[in-house]
Amino acid sequence: MAAVRDFQELIGQPVDRLDLATRDAVVGKVVALQIYTPSNLALQRIAAIGDSVQECAQQLEAAGNDPLDYEFSRLNPPFLAR
Repeated sequence: MAAVRDFQELIGQPVDRLDLATRDAVVGKVVALQIYTPSNLALQRIAAIGDSVQECAQQLEAAGNDPLDYEFSRLNPPFLAR
């Protein structure tokens, strides 16, 4: 994925598999990942992406999901600058 035109294209992608250009484009965005439990064996794939937790929760609800079943993380740069 060379350039992200629409962040919704990233839904279903694992965060750790994003290429560097894509990862750099989403720095500061919030992603929702389904909470892993032994009963659901959730894959760590992006379920929602936005500028805030509230925006992600709205996306999850619109898709018929319960936001309480997800964890929210702000994406940091792929490497720390020294």
